[in-house]
Amino acid sequence: MDEEAFRRERLEMVERQIATRGVRDSRVLDAMRKIPRHLFVPISTREAAYDDRPLSIGEGQTISQPYIVAVMTELLEPHPSDTVLEIGTGSGYQAALLSEIVACVISVERLPAIAEQAKINLRNLGITNVEVVVGDGTMGWPAETPYNAILITASTPEIPPPLIDQLAEGGRLVAPVGGQGYQELIKLVKRDGRVEKTFHGGVVFVPLIGRYGWPGGAGREDH
Repeated sequence: MDEEAFRRERLEMVERQIATRGVRDSRVLDAMRKIPRHLFVPISTREAAYDDRPLSIGEGQTISQPYIVAVMTELLEPHPSDTVLEIGTGSGYQAALLSEIVACVISVERLPAIAEQAKINLRNLGITNVEVVVGDGTMGWPAETPYNAILITASTPEIPPPLIDQLAEGGRLVAPVGGQGYQELIKLVKRDGRVEKTFHGGVVFVPLIGRYGWPGGAGREDH
């Protein structure tokens, strides 16, 4: 499939899978129209890159279903001046989308090989406002605090306390919270040092492994 064919599939994905299902933020839709998802999946699965499903990227990890990526990005309410912390870089696709909307993205990945491939993917697209770092995402990344928004792209049994501490006043955090087999998509807003919580439907993500996450576990598809 050539680049023009991929572009047509990408535009169709945004219209049929995302816009018609209620995602309205024009910045999110425009970013998804622009960023080539097929360059963030293995060559062997590129022809399925714009399908309405997650895909394996190796080491038990997945790239999320496009619709869920759009929903979580919209819930995050990203602003042009924001510094965003992403927990779970994966292939770098989510970070690439955010790079189109916000000033800076710090993305923490636990697996060095996955992080290195994400760096290559982002560099190949000339994206310069994303920094990928290797570490325990449940501990956040204190060096750049506070963050205007935090996005957790793996399932966590609870919101890691360090991430709440690193969230700015008025900041937003979006995460799948629950057991390893099923989670609720949760949004937190930090006001006067407290968090307001809202719920946004059921999802299934790979487990967030770390001090404040899961001690281990097999990868699962997310949707």
